[in-house]
Amino acid sequence: MALHMAVEVVRDSTDSLTSQIQEFIKREISEGILHPGTRLPSSRRLAGDLDVSRSVVVEAYGQLVAEGYLEAAQGAGTRVVGHLEDKPVVPALLDEGQVPQVRWDLRPGGSNVPDFPRREWLRCYQQALHVAELSHHDYPPLAGEPALRRELTSYLGRLRGVRTTPEHIMVVGGFAQALGLLCPVLRRLGIDALAIEDPGHPGQRQFVRESGLRAVPVPVDDEGIDVDALAASGARAVLVTPAHQFPTGVTLSAQRREALARWAEDVDGWVIEDDYDGGLWYERGVRPLALQRTMPDRVVYAGTASKSLSPGLRLGWIAAPEPMLDLLLRARARHDLGTEHLTQLAFAELLSTGLFDRHLRRLNSLARSRRQALDEAVRRHLPGATVLGPGAGLHAYVQLPRRADEGALVAGALRRSVLVRGAAAFHARPRGDAPALVVGHAHLPRSGVTEAVRALGAVRRW
Repeated sequence: MALHMAVEVVRDSTDSLTSQIQEFIKREISEGILHPGTRLPSSRRLAGDLDVSRSVVVEAYGQLVAEGYLEAAQGAGTRVVGHLEDKPVVPALLDEGQVPQVRWDLRPGGSNVPDFPRREWLRCYQQALHVAELSHHDYPPLAGEPALRRELTSYLGRLRGVRTTPEHIMVVGGFAQALGLLCPVLRRLGIDALAIEDPGHPGQRQFVRESGLRAVPVPVDDEGIDVDALAASGARAVLVTPAHQFPTGVTLSAQRREALARWAEDVDGWVIEDDYDGGLWYERGVRPLALQRTMPDRVVYAGTASKSLSPGLRLGWIAAPEPMLDLLLRARARHDLGTEHLTQLAFAELLSTGLFDRHLRRLNSLARSRRQALDEAVRRHLPGATVLGPGAGLHAYVQLPRRADEGALVAGALRRSVLVRGAAAFHARPRGDAPALVVGHAHLPRSGVTEAVRALGAVRRW
C-alpha cells in the first residue's frame, strides 16, 4: 500500500535524521494529529519520500515501537498503537471532547435518537432521484424546495397548529443554522440581547454569545418561563421551548402564553419558538399546540428533523412573518447557497405519503415504553426522586431529593459504566432548585433503562 505521510526533517540540524523522525511522530501522536490505529507508510516508502537511507526510518520506527508509540505486525504494517490513554474526563462536561466507553450512555443529544426508518427513507430517496429534474442538480432555492415547503405547511398546521403558508417557510440546516441566521438579524433590528431559559441548553447560550448578542438567562418554573422576570430583564427577544421545555420537560401554561404575547407587544419584541421535538408526544390527552398560532406576527417558529429522524440529516425549517423571513433570506444569501435538493425532496415524499406519520407513531410508542421503564426504575431504585414533565421527547428530567449530592452521583455512576449528566451544567446562574439528572432514555432497551437506573441507585447517598 503506497501510503504517504508529511514528516518534517532538517538536514543541517545537530539532531540526527533518525531522532528527528522519532520526535516528529511522537509529537504528532501526543497532539492528536496521528490517531490511534493510523497506519504509517512502510519504511521503504517513507525513506524514499524523505530521500534518506531506509535504515534511518527502520531505526526510528523500531525505537517508537520499543517506547510503545507504534506497533508492527507481519502483513499489517506499522500503526499508531490503538490503546493510547484518553485524557481525563470531567463529569460536568461529559458531552464535550473525548468520553470514556461505557455500557449505558444516558446523555440527551444526537446519540439518543432510537430509530431511523431506513427502508422508508430509501424508498423516498429513490423516488426523489426518479422525479428529479435537471434543475434539481443546480443550486437549490434559498428558501427551500417548493414541494417540501408545501408539505411542511400542511404537516405543521395539522400536527402543531402553526399558522403559515409555503411562502413564509424556509428550509434550513437544522436549528443551529436557524439560530445562526437569527442572531445577526436581531442585531440589525437594534436588539443586542437574547433572553434564554434557565435551565436551558448550554450550547445555545455559548452560540448566542459568540454570535454577538448578550445571552440573558431567565428562570423557568413548573409553568415554564417566568414572564415577569423576562420583562424585568430588558430584553426584546427571547428563545423558548414552550411545548417541552429543555431540559425540565415542563409545558408553558396557558396563562404564561398569554403573558408572553402581551410582553412581545409591549416591547415590540420577538419570540423564537424552538419546537425541537414537537412530533414526539405520548402523554395521554391533548398535546399542546405551537405558541406561534397565538401571535404569528411576533413568533419565529423553528422545527427540526433531528429528534424524529436523525441529526445527521441537518434538516430543519423556519416559519416566520414576511418582514422577518425576508431579512433571514438576505442574511442567508451572504453565507450559504441553500439546503441540498435531494434530501428535501425525499423528506417531502416521506411527508406526502404518510410514511413520516407512521414513523412518528412507531417512535412515540417506543419512547413511551422507555419512559415507562424509567418511571418504574426511578420509583424502585431512586426513592424520593421524581420524573418531571409529561411523556414527550427523548429525554426526561429526574429531580433528586434536596439532600442528594448530584456531582457525587454522576461520578459514582461513571465508575459503574453509566454516563449521565447532572442538571448543574444546564444552569447559567447559581441554582436554588433541587439537584437533578437529565436522562436520555429513548435509545436504550427497556432492560437497559432499568439496569442503568439500578446502577445509579447503587451509588446514591441519601
